[in-house]
Amino acid sequence: MAKYTMTRLFRDQYSKQKPVVKVDLTGRVVVVTGANTGLGFEACKHIASMNPKRLIMCCRNQKKGEEAVSKLSADTGYKNAEVWTLDLASFASVKSFVDRFEKEGERLDVLIENAGATAPQTYETTNDGWATILQVNALAPALHALLLLPTMLRTAKQHSVTTRIVNVSSDLHYFSNLPRDKEIKKGTSNMLEEMSSEAYFKRTHIGPNPSVFVSAVNPGFCYSELRRDMSGLQAVFNCLMEKALALTMEEGGRQLVYAALAEHEKMPGGYASFTDIVEPSDDALNEQLETRFWNDLISVASRIDGRIPKIVEENLKF
Repeated sequence: MAKYTMTRLFRDQYSKQKPVVKVDLTGRVVVVTGANTGLGFEACKHIASMNPKRLIMCCRNQKKGEEAVSKLSADTGYKNAEVWTLDLASFASVKSFVDRFEKEGERLDVLIENAGATAPQTYETTNDGWATILQVNALAPALHALLLLPTMLRTAKQHSVTTRIVNVSSDLHYFSNLPRDKEIKKGTSNMLEEMSSEAYFKRTHIGPNPSVFVSAVNPGFCYSELRRDMSGLQAVFNCLMEKALALTMEEGGRQLVYAALAEHEKMPGGYASFTDIVEPSDDALNEQLETRFWNDLISVASRIDGRIPKIVEENLKF
């Protein structure tokens, strides 16, 4: 892998961002997590302009979600956005979402796993017993996507379309080191997101005509509310970095839309950064590490939800 450098970072951040991809989404159903603010909301605004049959905006807080839908409608005129509650810090919430979707969801063409968390100042765990950043950024999105995969495969077959799973990642995964004990950092969780995407990619792209394309996307360094809880020197450094380098949220949202909707020839799955397919880090491409991560992930997911072993057996075996 070519070494990721500060020169490349500055080049990417200062380059002129390409216009948003535009397609006709009539009849299609799109789900976006972390959709009430930031990148997720900006991506939803772009998607709403393409007239999907349904746009399901997932967020932890129902009231904030309803406010986001109202703003989306006012900004775009789109009237078919819905708020669904989803808290990735709770596996029970993920399962509840999927149970509801199986009853009400009809079809699923695009799933954008955008919700995420930044590394806390101190080590935090969820009520499920996992490091919060690991569960929210890697384990819960993977569980969510796995449980929705049968619906996406069915959609592809019934409607003769190719469906998309997009995991929002970051170029920080290039700088990650494998954690020891409780050293769970943002770069590590990004690397796990990318590794998860790489594993999905290999296991769903079976045969000459795959029906689900899986990708991880780097939206670039953007102004972000995720960093609102930073303090001290970290907050000062982040403020300076934002002033020097940051893209707008709207520009970052374009990257999510590219990974979700670009033509198959341009976006066949993989790691996308600044509207291009690029090679991820060596750790993300390490087959031994990927296999171990995948097996551990499936083991954890199977303990959480009894549907997982059947989904894997029927759809994700080489």
